[in-house]
Amino acid sequence: MHFDKSPKEKPCCTLPTVKKLLEQKRRRETSSVPPCCPAASTSPVPPATLTQLPPPEPFPCTGATSSYSDMAVSYEQWPQAPEPTFNYYSNHPGTSLAGAYSHTMTPEYNTQQQVHGYGDLSQSYCLEATTDSSWPLLGPAQTTQLTFGSTIDVTKLEEARMLLSRMDYSRTTCQDEDGDTILHIYTAKGLRECAYAAAERLRDIGRLDAKEHKGKTALLVAVTANQAEIVQDLLSLGADINACDVNGQTALHLASHYGFPGVLRAILSSRPAVNLEARNFEGMTPLHCATISHSVTMKALSTVGHADVNLQTKAIEKLSCVQMLLDAGASLLSQEIKSNKTVLHLAVKEGNIDLVRYLLSIPLPNMKDFVNMKAHGHTALHMAAGLHGNLHQEEILQLLLSRGADPSIRNLENDQPAHLLQSGMQGEQLKLMLKKRSASSRRRIVSLQDQE
Repeated sequence: MHFDKSPKEKPCCTLPTVKKLLEQKRRRETSSVPPCCPAASTSPVPPATLTQLPPPEPFPCTGATSSYSDMAVSYEQWPQAPEPTFNYYSNHPGTSLAGAYSHTMTPEYNTQQQVHGYGDLSQSYCLEATTDSSWPLLGPAQTTQLTFGSTIDVTKLEEARMLLSRMDYSRTTCQDEDGDTILHIYTAKGLRECAYAAAERLRDIGRLDAKEHKGKTALLVAVTANQAEIVQDLLSLGADINACDVNGQTALHLASHYGFPGVLRAILSSRPAVNLEARNFEGMTPLHCATISHSVTMKALSTVGHADVNLQTKAIEKLSCVQMLLDAGASLLSQEIKSNKTVLHLAVKEGNIDLVRYLLSIPLPNMKDFVNMKAHGHTALHMAAGLHGNLHQEEILQLLLSRGADPSIRNLENDQPAHLLQSGMQGEQLKLMLKKRSASSRRRIVSLQDQE
């Protein structure tokens, strides 16, 4: 922030920009972030090898024809209150991820980092009590109930309100050259009481949804920083839940992309205001973002093995985000605009057996139509046939066939799935399986016609 200090303020309250907070965090991460997955193409045949890629960008969520490798799969660990873990596998004995899952979560913005000139504001707000506050003072050790059942320490909130009352009015309401308000800063640092007080002031002048240089409102910063309580507070104060950044990503897109179940739960609590089918500028819904992000983590996990507890935890959290979106009413039939892929196409294309199992376990009255939907001519079965060398190719083919996938459907090149299988002994065995299923389907159709 670049405002003149009031004589009443202490030097420790000088605020850095959100951009600087993020740059400092990313410098520490670039040496430790593992390489991610290669890009997914629109062809049903997957790349043969993994490619070493550069560290991820801050908030990507791109379409199926561009690289998904910049989706984060590992962050510096940051302690926080535990959330209940989603365990799909405990209710489905036939499905499992190897290894035990522990619950950890790491945000894009590290609220524990020390910034020069900012002080340890997570412990102290660096203020002096005064009696000229414009807000009424409450007794010590009090708490108040806010929206979504969360509580806030009223004593700290009153201290934060006094801190803002002692600042220049312009400092608490204006934006710096990067577009950051004081609310953006407090939100990025995870200072809930200060953020709440700043949000009250900006709300009163109609600037609660002010955007910084990347188009992020304070709500979007709170989502990206994995600050579920601040997300709740901002929504309760009237923040626009469907506001989007320069990439068209709403709070729901970002929470789904990063795999933050607590934040996602807070956003979904605002239904029906939240738009579950909102499209980012890549034409993807939040469910598409969650699916792609889970596949990226699963591919990284298969590369490093199941000894990486952080990746295991991230995978289960991202799968829980997929389930929460579907439980909230997100459509399985939505197709992303660039390549017309559904979430099933996206999961099969990446050989994500766990997600394929889950999606095909959902009871749908039109499951056969869903399984045979086309993405630029390719069904999910075509894409599974192109998973040459994938350990789960045969199982994915069997799952699709068991749910009504039609091996006789042809793509735009007039190829059936059997034509896209690999050469060699394994390819011949899979081709025989597809031909048997195709013949069986034809016999059933003839039998039904005879009965009529």
